[in-house]
Amino acid sequence: MKQLVIGAALGLALGIIGSGLAQQQMPMNQGMQHDQMMQHGTSAAATPAEKAYRTASARMHKAMAIKYTGDADKDFVAGMIPHHQGAIDMAQVELKYGKDPDMKKMAEAVIRDQTREIEEMKAWQAKTR
Repeated sequence: MKQLVIGAALGLALGIIGSGLAQQQMPMNQGMQHDQMMQHGTSAAATPAEKAYRTASARMHKAMAIKYTGDADKDFVAGMIPHHQGAIDMAQVELKYGKDPDMKKMAEAVIRDQTREIEEMKAWQAKTR
């Protein structure tokens, strides 16, 4: 019995250490994806809303992986456009699946405001190229 307990404790410790080492060796974005999967899990029985949120979030994070130029202004806008689009996409999920009238109003405001800001940022990009 004592050997079983020691063996289980040793296995758990090695698993914890191994997962930490594996994560340290992952590129940053893969580690983040790994952390998100571990934190939120993956569920075969995900609701349509959850699936839509996950899709919108993944699309946003992929689009935000910009090539930095070193110009803080240009990099800010290049990253914020997909970030705002992600907010619009998530707000659309709220409108489709949400029930709370206050949250639906907030989603409408997000869509309106973020759309306007994307247009402003794209106009700025066009004049600075």
